[in-house]
Amino acid sequence: MTFIQLDRLRAPAAETPEAPTTSGATGATLELQITGMHCASCVTRVEEALAAVPGVARASVNLATERAAVALARPVDAERLAEAVRAAGYGARAVSGPVADDAMERERAAELRLLQRRFLAAALLSVPVVLLGNFGMPPLLRGIPMAAQDWIQLAFATPVQLWAGWPFVSGSLLAIRRRTADMNLLVGLGTLTAYLYSVAATVAPDLVRGAGGEAHVYFDTAAVIVTLILLGRMLESRARASTSSAMRRLLDLRPRTARRVVDGVTAEVPLDQVQPGDVLLVRPGEKVPVDGVVLDGRSSVDASMLTGESLPVDVGAGDRVTGATLNQSGSFRMRAEHVGADSVLMQIVRLVQQAQGSKAEVARLADRVAAVFVPIVISIAIAAFVLWFDFGPAPRHTQALLKAVAVLIIACPCALGLATPTALIVGTGRGAELGVLIRGADALEAADGIATVVFDKTGTLTRGRPALTDVVPAAGVEEPRLLAVAASVEQRSEHPLAEAIVRGARERGVALAEPDDFSAVPGRGVVAVLQGRVVALGSPALLAEQGAALGTLDAERERLERAGRTVIAVAENGAALGLLAVADTIKPDAAATVAAMRRSGLEVWMITGDNARTAEAIAGEAGIGPDRVLSQVLPGEKSAKIAGLQQGGRRVAMVGDGINDAPALAQADLGIAMGGGTDIAMEASGITLVRGDLAGVPVALRLARRTMQVIRQNLFWAFIYNTLGIPVAAGVLYLFLRPGGPVGPLFGWQGTLHPMLASLAMALSSVSVVTSSLRLRGFR
Repeated sequence: MTFIQLDRLRAPAAETPEAPTTSGATGATLELQITGMHCASCVTRVEEALAAVPGVARASVNLATERAAVALARPVDAERLAEAVRAAGYGARAVSGPVADDAMERERAAELRLLQRRFLAAALLSVPVVLLGNFGMPPLLRGIPMAAQDWIQLAFATPVQLWAGWPFVSGSLLAIRRRTADMNLLVGLGTLTAYLYSVAATVAPDLVRGAGGEAHVYFDTAAVIVTLILLGRMLESRARASTSSAMRRLLDLRPRTARRVVDGVTAEVPLDQVQPGDVLLVRPGEKVPVDGVVLDGRSSVDASMLTGESLPVDVGAGDRVTGATLNQSGSFRMRAEHVGADSVLMQIVRLVQQAQGSKAEVARLADRVAAVFVPIVISIAIAAFVLWFDFGPAPRHTQALLKAVAVLIIACPCALGLATPTALIVGTGRGAELGVLIRGADALEAADGIATVVFDKTGTLTRGRPALTDVVPAAGVEEPRLLAVAASVEQRSEHPLAEAIVRGARERGVALAEPDDFSAVPGRGVVAVLQGRVVALGSPALLAEQGAALGTLDAERERLERAGRTVIAVAENGAALGLLAVADTIKPDAAATVAAMRRSGLEVWMITGDNARTAEAIAGEAGIGPDRVLSQVLPGEKSAKIAGLQQGGRRVAMVGDGINDAPALAQADLGIAMGGGTDIAMEASGITLVRGDLAGVPVALRLARRTMQVIRQNLFWAFIYNTLGIPVAAGVLYLFLRPGGPVGPLFGWQGTLHPMLASLAMALSSVSVVTSSLRLRGFR
């Protein structure tokens, strides 16, 4: 049942990974909310600050979620970590929840409102600056001297630079004071250079001319750059908020209240007041408040919003129910067992968040580039200024200034920093909605190159319990009578095969009688007296002892055994009544799943401890060829078989559900655990399928590959943008497109880039990376 499968996601207390706390013991993981980060350089600096704290084993910072996960080698107080981050120039505070709480959401909303106010003010004040700088005074005011026009531009541009653009100015000063470099330093240096040069040209134009410069102001350049970058940050902030929408939708599944029953009195209480052991009433149309067990009543529960399972599940006394699922038809009382952070929903959220905080190996290249990115850009800007000042066309002073500012502004380390985490957040969030829990970026990278998928048989490809598959009555015997005799006798047996026969008879509506006498014959079957007649069930040898011969049924027995069935012969008063076949049947979606995976180019194998004949029969039903079957494999040998398949560079995924599958899941390049499996199997896997159905395997692989594809595309375009944009801003193309150059002007363009256009390109680059990641929300 869906609820049992979901409950398996909760590991025993001793095995559950340490939840983030505010004071860490050895081996614990602390989480901090970080503010003030804007680019990959910021991420690198925060990680370095945290890693320098004694007792920290490793630190991983996510720019998109603005969180740091710190693994401890020995006890460290969270406030000590926060102080290290603040010393690096960023805000920090310890958090304990898996996602932003209401206070954090309010704080982010306030920051966004302030950003919007800064942008609006900058946009309004920049309009007159741009008009004056490019078109001069309107006709009625043309008599105003040029010097006065420069003072008017100064009046409008100053609040843009020093209030709207204050985050860049203060960030630059802080970076210089701490001898670090980030995006704020690039923007701050670029805009302040244009602004201060313009101030000097306005206040002391003769001094500027005397120094060899042109007394021309660039207030419009500084103001427009600040405005466009604020616009980019505002759009980026909104887009980044959209990347975590799947996580918020999961959390929104929680009901706000529960109906608690105390001494027969029902009262509505807030959900956070429910404790394990409380008795709760759930009415039709209400959400199940927490995880627990039904005490009385019957209903059907819809778990589709949590697992993607399309069909409601009937529940009654003794059945488990999961919080956040929807009760449909009836009322029932339940006992609360797992609440708050221990609930299945919050465990799912926790797994998704851990995955979102991880880093793909490909992203570490971006981190290494980011560590030296800003110093290199500043060096290029200085070189561009010197070269244009010494060798550029007149006015050299102005041309050198504009090229240096353009280089500083167009460089975009933020695109590098957002390329990986935004795709991870959207991809893993979408996976959670589809019932696919991806544990981290390493699982995504592993899935990307998988060529071979190995399925465990029992409980993975098959249902995991025997079922009645064939009923073959002897001549003159009706099927219901054969089933009634056999199942009536087997009621007394506790053997799994007997349970399968009884269950199969009841599912077919056969009425059963109580045997008068019953005895088991070890290794051969059972003998009983039913309504005065002697009945024998078991092997042909047992029936022979009772004087019964199979006759023409013997050929049918051989056919069923070749098909991998376990055959039980039935006789009554020395005459054969027929045969019953029992087998662990394959899941309904097994054949379709295997076929889909083979069509996509994957090589599909099956591994089992069963004998070769049974294994090949099951594999044949699933569409797996006999040459792809590993049979009679002992539990301790499974990992060795996986290692054998990996020889020669083949990347292997293992799909399993049992304790004996855990070593093989860990050995494989990618372990995929079924949601109905054991906790240890899930701990050893990189991906867990919440619903436990096989159709989730190709979905998980396709989602992982698609997410890695988006990550690589993001990083590619982020690198290409900076690789091409910076040389263009420095004026490299001018060598070819200048008048008289090898190519000459292209439609009038001489190969130079104005800083205002550079700022627009920089703003759009980070927004485009986030927008690219949002494509994963449409994954089907």
